[in-house]
Amino acid sequence: MRLIPAMEVSEGAGVTVHRTIGTPALRNLDPFLMLDYFSSTDPEEYIAGFPDHPHRGFITVTYMLDGHMRHRDSMGNEGHLKAGDVQWMKAASGVIHSEMPQQEQGLMRGFQLWLNLPAAEKLSDPAYQEIAAKDIPQIEHQGAAIKVLCGTYKGTTGPISDPFTATTYFDVSLPASGVFEFDPAPGHNTFAYVFEGGLLLNGQTVANRTLVVTENSVLHFTSTEPARFILVSGK
Repeated sequence: MRLIPAMEVSEGAGVTVHRTIGTPALRNLDPFLMLDYFSSTDPEEYIAGFPDHPHRGFITVTYMLDGHMRHRDSMGNEGHLKAGDVQWMKAASGVIHSEMPQQEQGLMRGFQLWLNLPAAEKLSDPAYQEIAAKDIPQIEHQGAAIKVLCGTYKGTTGPISDPFTATTYFDVSLPASGVFEFDPAPGHNTFAYVFEGGLLLNGQTVANRTLVVTENSVLHFTSTEPARFILVSGK
């Protein structure tokens, strides 16, 4: 088990993000190339956003927890990401896009995950999916509330279609002394990122804004206080 504290990085037009995958401490975790968490209530820290910039050869998954971003890209897509919405974009042969805040006050918070594409897909046509919060299923199990963005948990399958990396992506909320268990598929790399509260993973403390990478065959999460984290697994 490895604990990776977040590193502050400036992206876009000067937006500070908290990066864990894609840092000297963890260069990558196949198929995951980068994980950024952004969170601020100060518009001066996020209002400049992420103007037009290119991507190629990988997938981005943007999950908005709070706030409002407008997406535009060279494929002709325009979308509005609000609290709980998810965007999946396969850059593949190349995309130019922008993500610009549509708010002048309040909390802007979310994640962006980069996933590597297989070599055979790197020059394929780009593609785009945008999923509204209302279309993301949430299930309750043993006190845990699990939003299933991608993959399947207890028979519930998320709406994101990603045939390239077999990714599982959950947003898990636990009450104090709550419990959540997950059994990753063989050969998958798995991580969790705690962004509210604190918890134990198989008995080891994982602090807020910390990424934990584990090779355990069964993951047992116990919250020491009300907690929330993302759990991601793929190959």
